[in-house]
Amino acid sequence: MNKKNNHAFVNQLLVYTLVMICFSGSIGLGTVWLRHQISVTANSTREYAQRIVESERQLAELNTRITAEQSIDVLARRNAEWRLGLVLPREPQVVRVSESPERRLAARNNAEVFAPEAVSTAPVRFRVVNNQR
Repeated sequence: MNKKNNHAFVNQLLVYTLVMICFSGSIGLGTVWLRHQISVTANSTREYAQRIVESERQLAELNTRITAEQSIDVLARRNAEWRLGLVLPREPQVVRVSESPERRLAARNNAEVFAPEAVSTAPVRFRVVNNQR
């Protein structure tokens, strides 16, 4: 009887040891998987950051080229090369409006409504007549 109790203790110890090994192994495997996912995310973030920097650089280059093409000298040269016959704009090209644009547009659009209407009937005239009988 003493042997069976001793074997039961050893069997329980062996089972608990195997359970702990499996549990710690699954924790280790989970940790490795999590670190791999962090690495994959960091690599994709780094790649996106590089793509953003490249796009910003290309946008800056494009803005520089557009600005260079919009200069007066280049526009005048293109006008002469392509024989467009365009003239340079006169100053002032931009006119500032001091009054409220909403009121000005409303007054212009509603000018017909508030304009004095043309009278289609003749005015009434009273004549004083001496009625002497």
